[in-house]
Amino acid sequence: MAEKVGARRFASGRFIGKEFMKGRGLIFAAIVLAALTGTLYWSNHRKPAASSAASAAEASPKILDVKPAEVASITISKPGAADLTLAKNDSGKWQITSPKPLKADQDAVSSLLSTLSPLDSDRVVEDKAADLSPYGLAKPAVEISITEKNKKSEELLLGDDTPASSGAYAAVKGDPRVFVIASYHKSGLEKSVNDLRDKRLLTFDSEKLSRVELTAKKQTIEFGRNKDQWQILKPKPLRADQPAVEDLVRSLGDAKMELGATDDEKKDMSAFNTGTPVGTAKVTDVAGMQELQVRKNKDDYYAKSSAVAGVYKVLSSVGTSVDKSLEDFRNKKVFDFGFADPEKIEIRDGAKSTFLTRNGSDWWSNGVKMDEGNVSTLVADIRALTATKFPDSGFTTPSIEITVTSDTGKRVEKVQIAKNGDNYVAKRENEPALYELSATAIKDLQDARAGLKPAAPPPAPAPKKK
Repeated sequence: MAEKVGARRFASGRFIGKEFMKGRGLIFAAIVLAALTGTLYWSNHRKPAASSAASAAEASPKILDVKPAEVASITISKPGAADLTLAKNDSGKWQITSPKPLKADQDAVSSLLSTLSPLDSDRVVEDKAADLSPYGLAKPAVEISITEKNKKSEELLLGDDTPASSGAYAAVKGDPRVFVIASYHKSGLEKSVNDLRDKRLLTFDSEKLSRVELTAKKQTIEFGRNKDQWQILKPKPLRADQPAVEDLVRSLGDAKMELGATDDEKKDMSAFNTGTPVGTAKVTDVAGMQELQVRKNKDDYYAKSSAVAGVYKVLSSVGTSVDKSLEDFRNKKVFDFGFADPEKIEIRDGAKSTFLTRNGSDWWSNGVKMDEGNVSTLVADIRALTATKFPDSGFTTPSIEITVTSDTGKRVEKVQIAKNGDNYVAKRENEPALYELSATAIKDLQDARAGLKPAAPPPAPAPKKK
C-alpha cells in the first residue's frame, strides 16, 4: 500500500515538473516572439532623420520666402474695395500710396512682411489643381502682390476657410498647387488701411523733446527739460514731479486714432466742434512743434492734431492725461535726495543741534558712532516730508532748519520750517515755493532726532581657554 502511495506521489511530481517546464518554455517563446515582432516593426518603420525631415518638408512646403529688405512695394486687393498699396519713400520708410497717401505704421508693415518670410503651409491639398473654384481661389478673398527691388513679383491668393475653420486655402499665381495655411497667417495678411496706417496723432521723438506746453483748467503750464530733468517754467519756475511729467509725455506719444470699420469723419468733426475743450498740448523736439487739441462730447473724447489731418476719437486716457492742473505736476517732496543715502545731515531745532556724517555704512556724530537703526528712521522721516498743499503765504520766523548733503557733495539742500497755526510751512533755500507740512510729520521728525543714540559697543571677546 505504501509503495502505491509513493508511486502516485512520484508520478504526480513528475507531471507537475513536466507542466512547469512546458509553461516556462511557452513564456520564453512568447518573449522571443515579441522581441522579433518589435524588431521587424522598427526595421520597417524606421527612416533616416534626413529622410523624415525631407518628408515633413514635402508635406508642408514653403509657399513664399520673401526677403523683407528686398521688397519695394506691396499691394493688397480685396473684392469691392480700392487696392491698398505700400511703398518705401526716399528715406526708406514705408508709406501708404493708395487709396490715398498716408503715413504707415512701420511696425505693422514689418509684421506683415515677417509673415511672408517665409510663409509656410500646413499641407498641400492638391498638386495640380485644374479648378480653383472649390477652394475660393478662382475669385480670391485677398490677393497680395509683392514686388522686389529687381522688379521680380509674386502674387499670393487667399481663398476660403477650410471646413474645420482651422486654416485657409492659398495658392501662388503660376503655381498649380493648392495649400492650406494656418488661420493666424491669413489674419496676419488680410490687412486694411486702418490696420497699416500710422495711427499716432503726434509723431515727436520723446528722446529729443525739449518743451511741453499744456493749457487746461484755464491755465497754461510750460515744462522744459535739461538732460533728463523736467522743470516747470511757467507760470513761474517751480520744481516738477518727474513721473507726472513723464506720464504726460508718454500719454501724448501714445495718443492714437480709435478707428472702427465704419468711420464717419463728418460725425467725428461735429462731435469735436460741439464738444467741451479739455486741454491743448504743444510738444517741441528737434523737428519742430506739434499741437494736440482734446475735447469731450458726452462720454467720448475727440482730438485734432497738427501732425495729421482730420478729427479722431481717442481713448479716455488721452483726455484725462491733459485734464490736469499746475498742482498735479508740482514736486510735493521737500527734499530731492530720494532713496540715495545722504553723506551729511544737520538739524537745528530751536536750541538743539544735531550733526551727522556718514562713512561707508556707519553714521557718526561728534566722533561717536551712532546706532544705524535710529539714524535710518531719521533719514526716512526727512525723506518723507511731503507737502499737503502749496500755500502762497504763512512762512514766518523759522524754528527748524535742516541741511542735507548728498550725491557725493554735489547736492546740498537747505530747508527752513516755520510754525503756522496747527501745521508748518517749509521753504527751500533760493526757491520761492512754500510747502505746507502736517504737524504729525514734524513730530515724527523731532521724535526721530531725539531718539538718536550711540551704537552699542561690540561684544567683548570670549576668554581664551587654557
